[in-house]
Amino acid sequence: MDPAVGNDGVAAEISVTAADVLAAQARLRRYLDVTPMHYAERFGCWLKLENLQRTGSYKVRGAMNALLAGRERGDERTVIAASAGNHAQGLAWAAYRLGLPAITVMPKCAPDTKVAGVAHWGATVRLHGDSYDEAKAFAAELALQHDYRLLSAFDDPDVIAGQGTVGLEIAAALSPDVVLVPIGGGGLAAGVALALKSACCSWIKASKRVRIVGAQVEGVDAMARALRGETPDAEPAATLADGVRVRQPGDLTRRLLASLLDDIVIVREAELRETLVRLALEEHVIAEGAGALALAAGRRVAGKRKCAVVSGGNLDAGVLAQLLSDVRPRPPRRPRRRSREAALREVLSPSPCEGRGRLGGGGVGADRLAVKPTPLPNPPLHSEGRELTRRDPNTAGGLHHGARTAHHPHRPDCE
Repeated sequence: MDPAVGNDGVAAEISVTAADVLAAQARLRRYLDVTPMHYAERFGCWLKLENLQRTGSYKVRGAMNALLAGRERGDERTVIAASAGNHAQGLAWAAYRLGLPAITVMPKCAPDTKVAGVAHWGATVRLHGDSYDEAKAFAAELALQHDYRLLSAFDDPDVIAGQGTVGLEIAAALSPDVVLVPIGGGGLAAGVALALKSACCSWIKASKRVRIVGAQVEGVDAMARALRGETPDAEPAATLADGVRVRQPGDLTRRLLASLLDDIVIVREAELRETLVRLALEEHVIAEGAGALALAAGRRVAGKRKCAVVSGGNLDAGVLAQLLSDVRPRPPRRPRRRSREAALREVLSPSPCEGRGRLGGGGVGADRLAVKPTPLPNPPLHSEGRELTRRDPNTAGGLHHGARTAHHPHRPDCE
């Protein structure tokens, strides 16, 4: 965090640029691997599998970049952060790798999987409050009392730059026209949008045409209301996507998204649950609620090359078992199957000889791709009782008398 930033993690003068994202990519290359891309054919969408990242979430990118950037500035203070789980795990792992002390404040309702993951890496865990916002206020109070460095889960320039490396990896793998990102506080969406829409990233093809679409859950849409100019002060509804259950979005992220975000899709809770179950059963991808959110929103967004960020996979086994038992997803739509003749017509070109279906080049193996002639209706009989066959491409005479004789009840040779 910049030294000018106060303990609330926000300053009006602070901004994030594409150069910060590139610097974050250079820092993280030594510690984190590139996560894979997977094409979910039944959804018609590419998936950026951040559930396979260290600690099971993209959050480790921002936490590690913030600690590395702070060490470059000479800041060796104890780091404290409030988190619903994934940011705390990312901070704990990063602090363990760098040998720095870390404290995490988590709400009492945090999933057991995430609490155990934080404790595993040696960070101090404090459970406080019933929501992320209560945990955040308690962490800010501790930071003020003990001169800790308060690291926001999303409203910090170093964290946003670290999350933006997800966008750089997407751009290096394919040229999407739509990228769908889950939004809680807005750190991931702001970083990805900054990376994909920055003019200085010259290797990103069609950077001006890519659309960044955010995804939020119905009743947990603080960022959408903030971008409309409303004051988001209502308590967010209970949701499976606990990772995006934020009452107050970030100020820095809101300013960035106001200029970079193209749209926000609000998803119903039932849609989110069905998408999570379908991901597990059809794509064999285990995602937490927030991780399946972008893909659920993608079902309402048109695009030729859509990419949804599966932001995390830290899902309690009991919750997954209950969802698999309760949710009965609709069967996927059967794929459209083209006819054999239509498929061959696309790869075969007319041949110089009538009646031969060969590749235009006539190269090796072209004879094997000859079009099988379509059966013709039974031709009429001649007075002798013999029929005419279709044109035989292997005879010079064209039409000829067939070798078989039509059955005639008054002829002895037809018995």
